[in-house]
This record gives sequence, structure tokens and C-alpha cells, in this order.
Amino acid sequence: MTDTRRERLAQARLYLCTDGRRDRGDLEKFLDTVLAAGVDVVQLREKGLEAREELELLQVFRAACDRHGALLAVNDRADVAYAARPDILHLGQDDLPVPVARELLGSGVLIGRSTHSAAEASAAAREAGVDYFCCGPVWPTPTKPGRPAPGLALLEHASALRTPRPWFAIGGVDLGNLDAVIAHGARRAVVVRAITEAADPGAAAAQFRARLGAVPL
Repeated sequence: MTDTRRERLAQARLYLCTDGRRDRGDLEKFLDTVLAAGVDVVQLREKGLEAREELELLQVFRAACDRHGALLAVNDRADVAYAARPDILHLGQDDLPVPVARELLGSGVLIGRSTHSAAEASAAAREAGVDYFCCGPVWPTPTKPGRPAPGLALLEHASALRTPRPWFAIGGVDLGNLDAVIAHGARRAVVVRAITEAADPGAAAAQFRARLGAVPL
């Protein structure tokens, strides 16, 4: 199972973070739409959820991911990941240390890492227990208010590492700046608002997937 997950991660191009869309009431339809359009990884990212609430939402995410062969990611919380058994646990720099998360979850769950500087990206490219990492924010984003944006230079640094470990550009990535992201070495992207707030989320996801997929890994 882990090898299959790792193989799917290696081919992933488009990673979507979304809340539970409870204000819209369309979570299941939304997930089916964007996953069918080419989203490879989907993460529930909604701050302030109680564990029970998060686990209930993750059941909807899990069913959608299983229908479409996508990977499911839990953000930050190793306890929730232990209960939900997703494909991925994504950890920030201030979250539980990777060795502790790995000991808790075992080898079956992949672990991702957020990086915000060249030093952090270099470390994540070789850190034991890490399966992929994200670099950003490329541009300032309201999902991480106050966080400095290291910009396109961080993508150039990650590309120059020549690591076999998958890595994703994150932070303000949209269809208008995707060419710059690709030009600076990224072949994978994490997207939030450019899909979740799109008038047609499926069409937006399909455009992201087509443009990213047109560039060799």
C-alpha cells in the first residue's frame, strides 16, 4: 500500500487544499468535480475544527478520493491522521517532529513538509521520513497572513537541488502566474483559492492539470 501511495505521489501534479465548504453545502459535489478534472491530492484545511468535526468531514473526503483514485491528506494533526488513516499527513515547520509522527503513524502514511526558505527546502529534501515538501508561499496569500513570501527564487533553489523527492510550489499560485511557476522549475503546485473560489472549479482544475502535465517531470 505504501509503495502504491508513493508511486501515485511521484506522478502527482495538482494538490488542492480546501475547507469543508459548509457555507456552500456542496462538498461532495465539489470534490467529485475537481477530482474528476485532474486533482491528484486533496487536503482538508480548515482551522478551528474539533477532532470529531474533522473526522466526519474526512469521511466525505476519503470516499471521494477512493472514487477517483486520489490521495487524501490531513493537515498538521497527527492524532487526527492516526484516527482517519489518510494517505498523507502534512506537517509545518512548527508541528510535531517528523520522527514522532512517523513513530505514531508507522510506515503506511506518507509525510509532507512545508518549507519557507532555501535552508528549509534543502533540509526537507534529505530529512528522514519525509516523502515530499512544499516551497512557498511564492506570493503573499490570505491563507497565511503575515508570512513573508520567499518568491520564485525558492522554486529555483528547490529545482537546483535535483532531488528525486517530489516538491510542490505553494502560495498564491493561479492560472495567471502558473507559467512563471513552471519557468522557475516547479512541476507540481498546491492550489487553494484559484480552484475553490473559481466560478467553475472543474474547469479551473482541468486547466491547471493540463498545463502542469504538459511539462516533463
